[in-house]
Amino acid sequence: MSDPVHFIAHFTIDDADRYRRYEKGFFPILKAHGGQFVTYDDEVTVLEGEHPGRTVIIRFESEEACLAWWDSPEYRELAEHRHAGTTTHSVVIVHPAPR
Repeated sequence: MSDPVHFIAHFTIDDADRYRRYEKGFFPILKAHGGQFVTYDDEVTVLEGEHPGRTVIIRFESEEACLAWWDSPEYRELAEHRHAGTTTHSVVIVHPAPR
């Protein structure tokens, strides 16, 4: 059995209208793939680096589940709005600490 992972994305919203189109379709697709929205923050405390913006954290039961959501045709189609409306700084999957 795989361990849960956290998906973390950090980006700047450049076009609020396009990003809102993305947000409207986001949660139904996430839920259908078993993702659990943990939190987001538009005012993260940046200790190093130069990129203010939005940080989003999502939990999945496994890396496989996360990648199934990420690679799904419905999410890839929706992500076109995110690509058009944001500048992405990072998207990562964080694994649990080794036992």
